[in-house]
Amino acid sequence: MSLPNGIYEQVINEYLSNQLQSLDNSWKTEKNKIEIEDSKTILSNYLAHIIKKSLHHIKDKNKKVKSQIEVCNHIIEYLSEISEEDYINECCIGEEAEILLSLYDQMHYPEITAQSIVRPETSIAQSSLFTGSSIEPSMVSELKKEILTADRIEILVSFVKWGGLRLIENELIEFSKTKKPIKIITTSYMGATDYKAVEFLSNLENCEVKISYDTKRTRLHAKAYTFYRASGFSTSYIGSSNLSNPAITSGLEWNIKITEKDNSDLLKKVEATFETYWNDSEFLTFKKEDSDILKEALQKEKGYTPEGGFSNPFEIIPYYYQKEILEKLKAEREIHNSYKNLIVAATGTGKTVISAFDYKRLYKSKFSPGHYPKLLFVAHREEILTQSINTFRGILKDANFGDLLVGKHKPESLDHLFISIQSFNSRNLCNHTKPEDYDMIIVDEFHHAAA
Repeated sequence: MSLPNGIYEQVINEYLSNQLQSLDNSWKTEKNKIEIEDSKTILSNYLAHIIKKSLHHIKDKNKKVKSQIEVCNHIIEYLSEISEEDYINECCIGEEAEILLSLYDQMHYPEITAQSIVRPETSIAQSSLFTGSSIEPSMVSELKKEILTADRIEILVSFVKWGGLRLIENELIEFSKTKKPIKIITTSYMGATDYKAVEFLSNLENCEVKISYDTKRTRLHAKAYTFYRASGFSTSYIGSSNLSNPAITSGLEWNIKITEKDNSDLLKKVEATFETYWNDSEFLTFKKEDSDILKEALQKEKGYTPEGGFSNPFEIIPYYYQKEILEKLKAEREIHNSYKNLIVAATGTGKTVISAFDYKRLYKSKFSPGHYPKLLFVAHREEILTQSINTFRGILKDANFGDLLVGKHKPESLDHLFISIQSFNSRNLCNHTKPEDYDMIIVDEFHHAAA
């Protein structure tokens, strides 16, 4: 059998080694050593594949489960011997060939009976895929059962609709009675979240909801429903379903259910990433006193502008990569005494935001409140200047900061000036100012600087 062309990530065993040696010089191979840090995962996955195939052949030859268990126990005994860890012997499987499905202390759960025990239809030990097909359990039916058997719940969705939430309303109420925690992260993006849904969740015991109101910079598209269990059988549904009626009932949504038992590393990453979002100051805990803010934010996203509406009441925080650039700028100045700095970053990553935070740091570190450093911001288009001055105003929390000198705009002062390169030349700004007149000069899109 010849090996097909392509990329691989295969442990080279004896069979594969012989195949590779039989190839002539026209074949090019690329290999890597198994590093000690990765060896546990790579080799255990390889062995699991071999054991599965072997047990399949044993099953075909001998229809009894006992014969497969004997093979497994021989492997376990050998591993215990060579690792010199006696506890591994305790992993040998009993002749009864049984699986534990539930365990409840009747002192604490007197109402539990064999008939009343709830469990998801799909395995909590093996990962599976939901495609919205009529021949598989629905997402909503599985979510109900996952909720009732969890010890901790974390949900991350772009939006929460009351139509979807009410389908699992009773299960969430039952879960909240156990005093176990629920954490939910969502956004006001496009006004899709229903205020009633957030209000309901925030009224549940031990349920905390965090919301991102900043839909211009961040659009949270991730969807994950994670159910943690002290028994070690945690599960997480990750895919395309927001918490809405169509998404968890009849929609053509794809969601993969991962389990702690066969994807523990992936589940740890889900947990760690959720925790990162949870602790990010962009996501704000919803409280009853925030009702008007959330309602207005949702209306604003839908295109409504209610009279007396609020204007950017939330602190804008730089992303981690923007913070990294800001720290490098600080180091250039304080350590290397270098004050002419170039920022290179992809379109949409927020170079103007970085420059505004850089300016704010200068203001906070060396100037008294209300006395802004003198600023000259140069760009080549009016719309860029308009966006830039609004960015600075938002970060400084000062709606009156700065003046435009572009097109029909005439500044009241040259102290904090956002100017186009055309106006810079036509108004002979060089004749009216000197470089030392400004504490900071920013040139946007610096590849136009030669102009």
